[in-house]
Amino acid sequence: SKEKFERSKPHVNVGTIGHVDHGKTTLTAALTRVCHEVWGTGSASAFDQIDNAPEERARGITIATSHVEYDSPTRHYAHVDCPGHADYVKNMITGAAQMDGAILVCSAADGPMPQTREHILLSRQVGVPFIVVFLNKADMVDDEELLELVEMEVRDLLSMYDFPGDDTPIVTGSALMALEGKDDNEMGTTAVKKLVEALDAYIPDPERAVDQPFLMPIEDVFSISGRGTVVTGRVERGIVKVGEEVEIVGIKDTVKTTCTGVEMFRKLLDEGRAGENVGVLLRGTKRDDVERGQVLCKPGSINPHTKFECEVYVLSKEEGGRHTPFFKGYRPQFYFRTTDVT
Repeated sequence: SKEKFERSKPHVNVGTIGHVDHGKTTLTAALTRVCHEVWGTGSASAFDQIDNAPEERARGITIATSHVEYDSPTRHYAHVDCPGHADYVKNMITGAAQMDGAILVCSAADGPMPQTREHILLSRQVGVPFIVVFLNKADMVDDEELLELVEMEVRDLLSMYDFPGDDTPIVTGSALMALEGKDDNEMGTTAVKKLVEALDAYIPDPERAVDQPFLMPIEDVFSISGRGTVVTGRVERGIVKVGEEVEIVGIKDTVKTTCTGVEMFRKLLDEGRAGENVGVLLRGTKRDDVERGQVLCKPGSINPHTKFECEVYVLSKEEGGRHTPFFKGYRPQFYFRTTDVT
């Protein structure tokens, strides 16, 4: 019989990050195996299934990503694992897989390496809120002091990028042992079980989109004779109720207006909620006051900016990107939600 999809448990999005060959994919497979064995939840995914990551297209970029899921007694985890470094960069920058928390895998035998640092920096820049650490391959390190040294290095690195290094949970063990069902010195199954318990305890339940302040990127604007102006789009977060004040932000000066109606599939509703495609009727707003690319939001919840600092991923020639260099004075064009900005 098919397992019923558990809606009652909170869903948490996580992923493995860390340097190449430090054991991210082995740990991913071990997590599915241990949860299945210890709590009887989900099913175990084999290393080869995960390692052979399918390519996905997100915003026109090809990203190789593996998705697995596993359950602790209280939560359902959706977990992403990427094979290559460029896949992580693309995944995190496009937000193709937004993480509520990341599992940083660092080999105890090697210590932090360049991509360890780079993935922590990326996590900081794209706003991954929590990191939990798994010090892997600990069965290859006999010296207790060396383990402590690596742990200190990882904590310092986290603190350097504004993560709470001193308070970050660090679990030491061997993903391979856990995957093979071994548990010498509690380094296999027990360590991975501890890791899941650390995820449960340290990453808070994500705030659902519907509980956040209202925001809807405007995709289209219509004028309906006798009724006024309607803006359409997909509500990104929160709820808009008929009669509430809203703000139109971006491109021009911010203006306040009132939502006098919400429509979906030509039916009138009392409210529009996160995830729904709706039309919002705005009181006293002229057709020319609003344009695609602006956002409708809860008053005071968003400040527009004209300057920002960012990290960009430039597509290679093979990916359909440029084959000539950037020259001085180049003006890049950015795409934000529903519009281009130069």
